[in-house]
Amino acid sequence: MLFGRKVVTLHPDMKKTVIIASISTLLMCSCASEFNAVYKYGDNEAKYEYAKEAFARGKYQQASTLLQELVTMKKGSDEAQECLYMLAMAQYCNMDYDVASETFRKYTSSYPRGHYVEPAYFYVGQSLYQSSPEPRLDQSPTNGAITAYQQFMDLFPDSHLRPQAQERLYELSDKLIQKEFLSAQLYYNLGGYFGNINSNEESNYTASIITAQNTLKNYPYCSLREEFMLLIMKSKFQLAENSSDEKRLDRYRDAEDECYGFINEFPDSKNVALAEKYIVKCKKVIKD
Repeated sequence: MLFGRKVVTLHPDMKKTVIIASISTLLMCSCASEFNAVYKYGDNEAKYEYAKEAFARGKYQQASTLLQELVTMKKGSDEAQECLYMLAMAQYCNMDYDVASETFRKYTSSYPRGHYVEPAYFYVGQSLYQSSPEPRLDQSPTNGAITAYQQFMDLFPDSHLRPQAQERLYELSDKLIQKEFLSAQLYYNLGGYFGNINSNEESNYTASIITAQNTLKNYPYCSLREEFMLLIMKSKFQLAENSSDEKRLDRYRDAEDECYGFINEFPDSKNVALAEKYIVKCKKVIKD
């Protein structure tokens, strides 16, 4: 005991850990103090140099904070282009993708012949790509990214970044296809849930058919083609099953044709048996 307190002896490894942690804390405080001093009292040149140093060290938030102010101050100077582009990259690296996409756009409109215009166009797409949500959610960023990548490839057909942009386009298109498939599937699953299907010609089955057909029209070689065709076949059969007497025969004939079309296109599918089952039922109703 020392002055009524227990003396604790640290293991050598624990001492080393405490020392390293203390040094790291001091360095962080030192860096923060240095940034605050430059931000509050530094002139434009000091801020610009510190922003570049912060960017190089991966301190993107610090770089972004300084560059947001400098973009206005440097306007018209030789460093204006680099300043705006570096701000956009700092925002992108800091995962502020929505903001970054707008800053990259600002660069392309402000400097259409600028030193960084090619990568700026590319990173408009990249930023929106990073913001693209899962297929079940609104795909506005996905559509925006597709448009941006397409514009980039149109403007810079020989760019070394073109293969990456093309790969992203395929990936984003697949996401849109998945969303349409989920929508078509949801309509099918709802079936006649809303209202009486016999009195409502625009049923959920009809919506499923239209959604699937439109998707195949826009993406005829998509990887989910069989799944879309299966939904169309099942929806047409269910639509016939629940039709009014007036449209019943025509819809069974349409469903039968769809079943044959499915079998012809996918003869090895595990769903051929289902198509054949539907055909038997369709023929029976049509014959009767």
